[in-house]
Amino acid sequence: MKVAIVILNWNGKNLLEQFLPSMLAYSIHDADIYVADNNSTDDSIAFIESNYPQIKIIQNAINGGYAKGYNDALQHIDADIYALVNSDIEVTENWLKPIISEFKNAKDTVIIQPKILDEKNRNKFEYAGAGGGFIDFFGYPYCRGRVFSTLETDRHQYDDTIDIFWASGACFFIRSEVFHQIGGFDEDYFAHQEEIDLCWRTENQGYTITYVGASSVYHVGGATLHEASPRKTFLNFRNSLFSALKNVPKRYLFIVVFMRLILDGLAGIKFIVEFRPLHTWAIIKAHFSFYWNIPLMLRKRSKIAHKRTTYYHSKSIVWQHFIQGKDKFEQID
Repeated sequence: MKVAIVILNWNGKNLLEQFLPSMLAYSIHDADIYVADNNSTDDSIAFIESNYPQIKIIQNAINGGYAKGYNDALQHIDADIYALVNSDIEVTENWLKPIISEFKNAKDTVIIQPKILDEKNRNKFEYAGAGGGFIDFFGYPYCRGRVFSTLETDRHQYDDTIDIFWASGACFFIRSEVFHQIGGFDEDYFAHQEEIDLCWRTENQGYTITYVGASSVYHVGGATLHEASPRKTFLNFRNSLFSALKNVPKRYLFIVVFMRLILDGLAGIKFIVEFRPLHTWAIIKAHFSFYWNIPLMLRKRSKIAHKRTTYYHSKSIVWQHFIQGKDKFEQID
């Protein structure tokens, strides 16, 4: 089984200096390693060429963000499995073997995520993916090990292998055939939550997504766009609405989108109370961008097969977390 590790880079020389050594040490015998460069203006490419001649370089013509960056780069890579890995990921010894084994043994599994821990606080799960992703009825994402901003301590409670709903784009394995079959990432997302949309479309095709806890990596998080950035708030709220409009089963679609707009408004009020008005404005802009793109997203929806009507793990993660005070995955029902 031919595996290609593809690291998307944009002006990330410092991250490459920090994390490429572990990547090569623990991966070079099991996979080919690529850096897909999103038209960086620093000397990332010169650094790789001088220090890591065994790494293959793909240079994208523009910085198209995560979605277009990977779509463009993966057209040039021949492999059975794409491992899409952020430049701020530190891998561990034998991290690839359990994942490759799962792909070989589970033919219906097309996407896999390892355990993702916090590089800065190594006994904690990391926000982007943690122990595997799920969504509630209204399309709000959360993870085993992370409910909104509450992170669990890793007590090896998620060392299992289970089916999940979405895998983190920070460390995302996918069968290449399926990636191209479903059209790759939606480039209108630019960045953030495009992996949830891709997973949702994959689920709608009837495929399986799996978490493999025997493999673990450490993620810095926020290295490209800090989580306190209003730009990230805009992308997260808008793109989540895009995903709901495209993927929610027809019988739930109106109530889900209608309630999401109301709940997003409440989030905007919360940001004002917290003296973060720029984030409230980001939500307002996200909604107007969503309204403008409704015709486009409906056209995309018409091309998606909806073979599965069950998609959610809980009715409302917002209610359970903010009203009932539940902050661990095991408490969510």
